[in-house]
Amino acid sequence: MSQQRKFFVGGNWKMNGSKESIAGIAKFLNAGPLDPNTEVVVAPPACYLEYTRQVVDSKLGVAAQNCYKVASGAFTGDISANMIKDLGCEWVILGHSERRNVFGESDQLIGEKTKYALSQGVKVIACIGEKLEEREGGKTEEVVFRQTQAIIENISADQWVNVVIAYEPVWAIGTGKTATPEQAQEVHEKLRAWLAEKVSKEVAAAVRIIYGGSVNAANCKDLASKPDIDGFLVGGASLKPDFVQIVNARQK
Repeated sequence: MSQQRKFFVGGNWKMNGSKESIAGIAKFLNAGPLDPNTEVVVAPPACYLEYTRQVVDSKLGVAAQNCYKVASGAFTGDISANMIKDLGCEWVILGHSERRNVFGESDQLIGEKTKYALSQGVKVIACIGEKLEEREGGKTEEVVFRQTQAIIENISADQWVNVVIAYEPVWAIGTGKTATPEQAQEVHEKLRAWLAEKVSKEVAAAVRIIYGGSVNAANCKDLASKPDIDGFLVGGASLKPDFVQIVNARQK
């Protein structure tokens, strides 16, 4: 557990929410109290980015759930990093397993999107993670390293401060199955060692690697106690008041 890595909790609302429900989420987030030592970012659907930015406390970050790799153009249905920034939001989630597996986004595309977002001053939560058959086939590291390699190739050394890596084993997302704290720690530790080799020891020591996959109020403290788990990317539980407990997972 590194003192230099600030604990980070993201709430990925996915395709959920209305103005009414977001006002309710803002109410419990703003009431908190949230651990001041945790960086908190919420990710509403694109059409609610501006509204969310207006109603949640300015100490919280707001992220888009995806964006494209250029500023503007004939890309119907998409948004750009420039638009995210224009709304006063500062983060984007890229490479979520649902983008990879439901919408067919490639490692290369996710790398290119990461490069462009960072170039525009938008910080990136870059998601990686293996499917069940890949884990059962002993390919976890191979898959996670391959996905991360595509991101590495698009980031200069000084941009890593604006990247958070989210390890989300696909078999644990929304399934109620969670990687055990030991399973998650093992992947995080191996990934950090691999980053030390591929990028630099400094980047590996400083980059936050967060865990996602059925994180809830009941399991968050055990996960947060592991030395290489620097926070969470939370799905369904981020829509509920329990999210406050997850944000506070490191508090004694």
